Amino acid sequence: MEKIIRTKNRLIFTKIPAPGTNKIFKNIQKYESRSMHGQIPIAWSKAENFNIFDIAGNKFIDFTSTIFVSNTGHSNPRIKKYIQMSLKNNFLHSYAYIHKLREKYLKKLVKFSGNGLEKAFLMSAGTEATEAAFKLMRMYGKNQKKRKLGIICFEGNWHGRTMASQMMSGNKKQSEWIGYHDKNIHHIPFPFPWKTNEKKAEKFLENSLKKLKKKINLKKDVCGVMFETFQGWGAIFYPLKYVQLFAKICKKNNILIAFDEMQAGFSRTGKNFGFEHYNIKPDIVCCGKGMGGGIAVSGVIGKKKIMDLPDVGNMSSTNSANPIACSAGLAVIEEIQKKKLTLKSKKLGAYLHKGLNNIKRKFPSLFDVYGKGLIASMIFDKRVPNINYKLKLIVEDAMKNGLLLCYTGRESIKIGPPLTITKEALKEGLKIIEESVERIFKNEQN
Repeated sequence: MEKIIRTKNRLIFTKIPAPGTNKIFKNIQKYESRSMHGQIPIAWSKAENFNIFDIAGNKFIDFTSTIFVSNTGHSNPRIKKYIQMSLKNNFLHSYAYIHKLREKYLKKLVKFSGNGLEKAFLMSAGTEATEAAFKLMRMYGKNQKKRKLGIICFEGNWHGRTMASQMMSGNKKQSEWIGYHDKNIHHIPFPFPWKTNEKKAEKFLENSLKKLKKKINLKKDVCGVMFETFQGWGAIFYPLKYVQLFAKICKKNNILIAFDEMQAGFSRTGKNFGFEHYNIKPDIVCCGKGMGGGIAVSGVIGKKKIMDLPDVGNMSSTNSANPIACSAGLAVIEEIQKKKLTLKSKKLGAYLHKGLNNIKRKFPSLFDVYGKGLIASMIFDKRVPNINYKLKLIVEDAMKNGLLLCYTGRESIKIGPPLTITKEALKEGLKIIEESVERIFKNEQN
């Protein structure tokens, strides 16, 4: 440890990782599958608002929100209060039996969602929500007497770790374990900005569908399209015209539009939901992460005619709408509305993106900045030697200086602080990023 770092937002006074971290890691390795490992080496002890504290008491600025979960801030007082009320009333679980909290939360959630969405179904994990959407789209296709129950997805998108979710995801390697691929799940190219632009976006879509239509008939063989609101690893949004044209095509061919809003939902992008940037109204929206502010809750929100397709008991969940989840969900929406976090995300997001682009000007050919609101990515040039290793070094260097960034394991670094972060802390974090990039990439500076 060369020096103590002490600011209003940071305190680093030991060697990083803190003494004792490696011992915890080795003990966990004995009892936990290695699939849970791979994050930066910090042992958390507590988290408050936009700060993380390690086992030694070092204080970090959090630019991860764990994984874009703590939109309303870590250990949010309103969430804690609402959960404590449920605990005080000796009310932890209810299965499918009704209760007032469930009534109140579902009404508030549907109203918050707007855009013609009328009903919701609650679960625990995001992958459950995308699985449920998959089921609903296919039930709709069957109801409409489609010849085949095709789902169109995108190369590179990610929808979860369960079977249908992984088949819809665009990562073939990660779905090899399934042993087969559903021939009625179709992947088309994602409209990356280095492949197309707003002017050429419609043509890009038309060419993709033209190839697909050589194998299938859209009207007869497709019942749904699953969008990840932005491609997760890089916070890359679709061109506006691309999505709007796709929506018209779907309407013409009686195809449902579903959005996977796990990362984008609950004010992260400067709107209540990320799909609102496209000025369309989806049929189904899948939610998770920021929905519960740290408590496990996910959900599917959709139009009544779709949500009511399953018979009674056909789509239920043991932990669905339990009192703790409903309490947390209520608190999240109320916190967003009372603290005006959607607007705050938009304003601070503009400041964040301006700051990242200012850093980019020092390295004009090294990386590009993507995202909206308080979700951003720095996508680096893959041709730089050892790029993935160097990005790991940036994340570790930032950590040693009191800032936590999302390490993706590929050519990007992601940034998504709690929406409750202060402008001062945001500025401080940007400075750390700038200094870390300069240290690691000093030889590539243009």
